[in-house]
Amino acid sequence: MVGIKKKEDEFFRLLSEFSDKIVIASEALQQLTNDFTDVDSKTASLKLMETECDVLTHNILTALNGSYITPFDREDIYDIAKGLDEIVDLIEEVANRFLIYNATYVRPECKVITSLLVQSAKELNVLFSHLNEIKKNQIAREQVIEINRLENECDVVFRTAMLELFSKEKDPIELVKWKHLFEQLEACLDACENVANTIEGVVMKYA
Repeated sequence: MVGIKKKEDEFFRLLSEFSDKIVIASEALQQLTNDFTDVDSKTASLKLMETECDVLTHNILTALNGSYITPFDREDIYDIAKGLDEIVDLIEEVANRFLIYNATYVRPECKVITSLLVQSAKELNVLFSHLNEIKKNQIAREQVIEINRLENECDVVFRTAMLELFSKEKDPIELVKWKHLFEQLEACLDACENVANTIEGVVMKYA
């Protein structure tokens, strides 16, 4: 039983570590949008975080392939790990697009969405810190509900931003640039919600 517990704890540790890094990455993106200077170095830092998370994803999948004992279904662990990796990939890509598009300023809606992203990442972090109690603790449901709420709030900001963009922006290059940036930012919140929903599915299995 001790060996089984150690194997389960290893998955919880790796997933919680991944969640910690997502909070750091989301805060780094927020810092970029709130203080739009040194974009090159801030983007490089996010790229480094994304690479570190690729290693974490590899470590989780390696542990999954080498273990017959997992805390819950292997497919769910795989989906959660890939979902976490997707969040970091999307965050890094937002910063990268600011650089590629040679953006010279940040629209106010970007700051609102990155703030919602940080909140969502922190809610995910609370969820992952209690993941080892998933079979007996209802806190996961509360975090999932809050992450869904944040994603819905983001949708409202996204739609407002797009309406403003298409009704007022006269430069077609700027329009395309910001359309892609807003879509990428909105996708970050969607990715957080997808991970939360996957965990909600795990909770339902043990309800």
